[in-house]
Amino acid sequence: MSTSATNPLSSGTSGSSATAPQYFTGLSNYSSDFQSIISRAVSIAQIPLQQLQAQQATELSKKQGLITLNPFVNNVATDLGALGTLAANQALSASSSDAATVSVQSTGATTPATYSIANIQSLARAASETSTKSYSDSTSAQASQAGNLSLVVGNKTYTLNLTSQTNNLAGLEAAINQSGAPVTASILTTGTNVNYLSVTANATGATTLQLLDNAPSGSGPGGTTPAPVNLLSSANQGANAQFDLNGVSINRSTNTVNDVIPGLSFTLESATNSSTPVTLSLQTDPTQLSSALNTFVTDYNSLVAQVAQQQGTSGGPLVGETIISQISDDLRQLTTYYAPSSAGGVQSLSDLGIKFNTTGQLSFAQSTFSALSSSQITSAFKFLGSSTSGFAGFTHQFTQLGDPVSGLILSEENGLDAEGTQLSDQISRKTAQVAALQARITSQVQKADALVAQLQSERSVLSASIQSVDLALYGQQNVSY
Repeated sequence: MSTSATNPLSSGTSGSSATAPQYFTGLSNYSSDFQSIISRAVSIAQIPLQQLQAQQATELSKKQGLITLNPFVNNVATDLGALGTLAANQALSASSSDAATVSVQSTGATTPATYSIANIQSLARAASETSTKSYSDSTSAQASQAGNLSLVVGNKTYTLNLTSQTNNLAGLEAAINQSGAPVTASILTTGTNVNYLSVTANATGATTLQLLDNAPSGSGPGGTTPAPVNLLSSANQGANAQFDLNGVSINRSTNTVNDVIPGLSFTLESATNSSTPVTLSLQTDPTQLSSALNTFVTDYNSLVAQVAQQQGTSGGPLVGETIISQISDDLRQLTTYYAPSSAGGVQSLSDLGIKFNTTGQLSFAQSTFSALSSSQITSAFKFLGSSTSGFAGFTHQFTQLGDPVSGLILSEENGLDAEGTQLSDQISRKTAQVAALQARITSQVQKADALVAQLQSERSVLSASIQSVDLALYGQQNVSY
């Protein structure tokens, strides 16, 4: 879950003053003192607001920490799931003795086996026919006798009716493509004034393809109705793939066959008259397992490093959060998992070459893994289990944490969003209160400053009058005024 402009924790007034100070140009000699009164009152009123803003900033930091952490948790969950799948499928790898003739792919096979494919008589192909005659112009030359045609695709017939305006090659092309038939019509231009209609089935298989032009009823000799004329050639009708699998004849409408051997899909690439059969093999491939273990070690170490950044006195915003403790516990359970087995079997990660190094992270020794016997590899599959059992059973715990729909981390993020909404509302209300307070005090101070300025002016006038009297009576100014 990412932050956005509308997120209560990604917008707002965190870390800044919500109410700008107001300044006024006073008239009295005490205007600067009055300004200090305003500033101090507003500063005191803003203390709760600043606390709310600080709390909002903290919540935002926590959410950013969770967003950063989540992919690392998901990676470990994915790795554990992959190990469980490999173990359940015994890390089977499909291979072909002649991939140029038959390519193969494992789609979930669980048992080692070999299969023989021979006598590939034909490959599946789509019916694709062209008109038996050419047309000088695709928009003016008449395509049908009366504009009544039948498109036959396999055992289904589609009726085509052309008007006097559309009884041409372009109109026939459009009618076929709009008929709903599983074919595609196009016009081939092979030379000046030489146009052909091409009709191709959308799928491979032994499909009959005809375009019958129906003559008007009673237009034949003696009022008979002539037989329909097939406007298409019959040189490239559809065909099925035909081959033998372990001596059993197989016929399929496509060259990719995935419904004969459970968990195995193979594709016929070319027909062959060779008497040498193509062998398809399903065998355990230990390199798949070593690669998956190596990926797990890398992602485990990355998650450990992320968790470490959220621990200790100098840790990040998630220090002390329950989610960090839970992830740490789950990681600890992973590395201490032990499954007793027969002598010489795999009982722990160290038996697979995975050990702690001096930095507290895992390391994978390929040489240790490569030295495992075939029976130990089989034992390793039992140790790993599946997505619901054994070592790979921890998949569920990490999925519960990082699931993008219902995971605990997402739940924490949603909780922070709810808190962020409440904080934003409180900040808005408090900002309005501070602004009102500032406006009220400023108004009062302005009045006081104006009154003081008036008194100062009256005093100046009075002082000037007294000095004038003193000068007249005594011939000097009374300095006491």
